[in-house]
Amino acid sequence: MTRALVVFESMFGNTERVARAVAVGLAEHTDVDVVRAGPGVVPRDDVDLVVVGGPTHAFGMSRPSTRVSAGQQGAGESAAGGTGLREWLDTLPGPMGHRPATATFDTRIRKPGVPGSAARSAARRLRHAGLPVVVPPMSFWVRGTGGPLLPGEEDRARSWGRELAQTVARVP
Repeated sequence: MTRALVVFESMFGNTERVARAVAVGLAEHTDVDVVRAGPGVVPRDDVDLVVVGGPTHAFGMSRPSTRVSAGQQGAGESAAGGTGLREWLDTLPGPMGHRPATATFDTRIRKPGVPGSAARSAARRLRHAGLPVVVPPMSFWVRGTGGPLLPGEEDRARSWGRELAQTVARVP
């Protein structure tokens, strides 16, 4: 694998912490860049793996209205008012000549009966764009809307990053 790109959306910093931990695990096997989802973020031709992560809001990926709500709950204005993962995924070019492998993760509250996953929603959009999703969507757990991450989640994210790199290395 030549290079990996981790693209994230984060309101309270928890998803960014997971993204950076995933990148640490990936970096044991490849060069990796970590960027916030936004205009102009496009995977370069030498990227073999794109990892996409965001917080779960209202059963899936954030929308402008859920980001406004996050802002009212204390998320930074730049995060709450910026481009979300949903919008970033919509900007991916149509059929790309270069089709990197992809993987998705989210952060969410661990509560019985609370449905939804931003990672599953993102994986569906990536598959619809014709990009191969090489592992099932992964969730990392937060204590409440603003966090913090539950104990051990950053370690689990680093391990997941290592496993992702090894999985992509085996994909023909």
